[in-house]
Amino acid sequence: MIKDYPGIFVTFEGIEGVGKTTNLSYLAEYLHQHNVPILITREPGGTPLADDIRHFLLAEHDEPVEPETELLLMFAARVQHLKRVIVPALEAGKLVLCDRFTDTTYAYQGAGRGIPMEKIATLESWAQDSLRPDVTILFDAPVELALDRISSRKKDRFEKEEREFFVRARNAYLKMAQEQSERFKVVNAAQSIGEVHENLLKILMPLTEKIKNLS
Repeated sequence: MIKDYPGIFVTFEGIEGVGKTTNLSYLAEYLHQHNVPILITREPGGTPLADDIRHFLLAEHDEPVEPETELLLMFAARVQHLKRVIVPALEAGKLVLCDRFTDTTYAYQGAGRGIPMEKIATLESWAQDSLRPDVTILFDAPVELALDRISSRKKDRFEKEEREFFVRARNAYLKMAQEQSERFKVVNAAQSIGEVHENLLKILMPLTEKIKNLS
């Protein structure tokens, strides 16, 4: 896998209910209007095969899914996604906006499920080589508020997790953001949607100028 590329890789992270997908849709429309070459994608998923894995991971099963099985399936989908979609877009000089990436794995399978972080780090290095996001936008909100936002919708297997799972995941996200402050940009997702959009544009505008200069 390539270790250098002209494009810019931006990931969107956070627990359920913080508005990642909604804000990503807003940014996609804004960037299209301003003629920025972008790719919008998500994890798990992004290719037909990776989407099949996504459907399995989100669905309920009679047989419990072991945490290690879940972890390996996440990385199986990720390798397919990287090689087939993300890396080619970065090589083409695009701004790649991805809804979730490996930080989710550390937060959910690591902190949430209790899998040792060093095992995840080993898989990360093996699957991704040196490829990491250039910028990670972490949408953060209190767990109670986030879960209240999704209370009325049909929930997938992850969204049905207990409150403490999301407390652990949120704490892991905030710890990563503190330890990797150059990469992480934390957005207060408890703000109004207008304030969130304003903060997002402040983060992304310098990146869009870099991409435009490549075009």
